[in-house]
Amino acid sequence: MAATVETPAISAPPFQLHSSPSMAHSPLIRSAPKTPARSPFAARLMMTPLASPVKKAMASVQGYLEEVGHFTKLDPQDDWLPITESRNGNVYYSAFHTLSSGIGVQALVLPLAFSVLGWTWGTVCLSAVFMWQLYTLWLLVQLHECEDGTRYSRYLRLSMAAFGEKKGKLLALFPIMYLSGGTCVALIMIGGGTMKIIFEILCGGACGINPPSTVEWYLVFICCAIILAQLPNLNSIAGVSLIGAVTAIGYCTLIWALSITKSRPAGISYEPLKTGSELARVCGVLNAIGIVAFAFRGHNVVLEIQGTMPSSRQKPSRQPMWKGVKYAYLAIAMCLFPLAIGGYWAYGNSIPANEGILNALYKYHLRDTSKVILVLASLLIVINSLSSFQIYAMPVFDNLESRYTCSKRKPCPRWLRTCIRIFFGCLAFFISIALPFLPSLAGLIGGIALPITLAYPCLMWILIKKPAKYSVMWCINGVLGVSGMVLSVLIVGAAIWSIVTIGIEVHFFKPE
Repeated sequence: MAATVETPAISAPPFQLHSSPSMAHSPLIRSAPKTPARSPFAARLMMTPLASPVKKAMASVQGYLEEVGHFTKLDPQDDWLPITESRNGNVYYSAFHTLSSGIGVQALVLPLAFSVLGWTWGTVCLSAVFMWQLYTLWLLVQLHECEDGTRYSRYLRLSMAAFGEKKGKLLALFPIMYLSGGTCVALIMIGGGTMKIIFEILCGGACGINPPSTVEWYLVFICCAIILAQLPNLNSIAGVSLIGAVTAIGYCTLIWALSITKSRPAGISYEPLKTGSELARVCGVLNAIGIVAFAFRGHNVVLEIQGTMPSSRQKPSRQPMWKGVKYAYLAIAMCLFPLAIGGYWAYGNSIPANEGILNALYKYHLRDTSKVILVLASLLIVINSLSSFQIYAMPVFDNLESRYTCSKRKPCPRWLRTCIRIFFGCLAFFISIALPFLPSLAGLIGGIALPITLAYPCLMWILIKKPAKYSVMWCINGVLGVSGMVLSVLIVGAAIWSIVTIGIEVHFFKPE
């Protein structure tokens, strides 16, 4: 009279469900298998005291699975892509990556903005932009993952989720790709040009050999960058980012400390530069604000950095990410503010036009400064450029590999990954040679990319979080979002006016 008892099927919750918009209708998400009804015998058995430990264990396992399933609704394709294939990041990785991507040689131009804005407005603008972009960075960290477990590990995907697929691509694709690819091109020019300066300082015309050309120094730099680019994913370059962060702090501190300890140029003045007309003055001010805004970068990779971290209900990724960001931006503030204020105090309006504090140091103190110190500062810039190249190139590598994984439904083979990275390095090298005047367009392109940093995060918060209309968060983000878009339009207009009236020297395939 043995009664057959049907063993209930155990249905585990989905562990890594695809949460991207393109897979929103996946069968795994649309329907879940139904758990069979428990038999009367099993129900009576689970009511006995002996079953109490079993029930506790089952409840614990169920709670764990629900928690993990809630915060790991990931696209399976993410396991094949270089940004998200490793998710063991931590606070230190966040700080290293954020600092390496958030500070660079564009900060050396900050004293030039002060020569237009003056002491008071220069300090006010620098402080206001610093707080503004730090706030929008906090918004992005909070928007990285939704309550339903969806994680946006790329800026473009968050933009598409907020503005819609077509409009999100239209608004964000070009600025993001420019900030990634364009920054890599600029780093080749900066790194290769600084290598040339190191050679000239050490050789001094007494080496008895023909010095390598600028193109050859670009080639040396990109070869080194391509070798480093073979590291597989974003987490694997954490050590490279640490080196980049240390060298960035090192050369910023060294340059402003040298500048303020040396004698100032004769006839130095701190009066804002005079212009011929009122329109020219307004455009000069807008360009200076653009320089200040463009000194803060890295928003286009912050979601990617956070995407390398594990996440759970108890420890969401936004906690270690924001902690690392705070450490990084404390160091950034300790570099940028002394660099801008100290550089302006040291050179005033005598700083070379369209150049930065490093060029002023070479111009006024080349003879009274030790060659060892000058070479050290230049070497730190080269190392930092190589390190920054890796973190800014990673979104491009990720985008190119995603095309293959989407079509083939399998990971990108190692040989193809290597070819992709060599191809991108060669393409960036070609652009740096073919268009050596691109730095002259930095104001124009910087104005176009400005919404990525100052405007889009505020607007995306309103569209995704949907705060109550006219609430504090709604008003703050609405005002900042609209102001960022207006500021972007004004800076682009001022840059175009400057190009038309002043002009730029256009020469192809002739890097200097």
